[in-house]
Amino acid sequence: MKEILTAKKVDALFNNCMFGTDESTEGYIKAEGIMVTVGFHPERIAAAKDEILAMLKELPDEYLMSSGGGWTFLNVCNDRHGNQWSGLHKTIEQLALLGIGAGVAEWQMFETRKVMPGGMPYFVVLDTQGD
Repeated sequence: MKEILTAKKVDALFNNCMFGTDESTEGYIKAEGIMVTVGFHPERIAAAKDEILAMLKELPDEYLMSSGGGWTFLNVCNDRHGNQWSGLHKTIEQLALLGIGAGVAEWQMFETRKVMPGGMPYFVVLDTQGD
């Protein structure tokens, strides 16, 4: 069985969607995270949208707009099969940033996250787009 969501795949895709040192950053796609804010290359993030959504759909149903409506970011480290796909906050945040940059995910209660459990916002995968 082919694994769709792995830390290695997320990291590679994240790095591919960033700008190279010799590229103009004009027209960048901003994605604000918990620890970092990044600017993605617009054409590369758009081209990766389907792959990013497929990875995000591997998260538990609670994250999907169509079934759970969003859940705490604290649990994004686990996939829908109950496996921990990454133990690194950096990689988990990369997945969230990719989703936000591609327009297929968003934060919920981001501004009030300090009062949420663990100081983390909720996160939702916008899996109902185009339905």
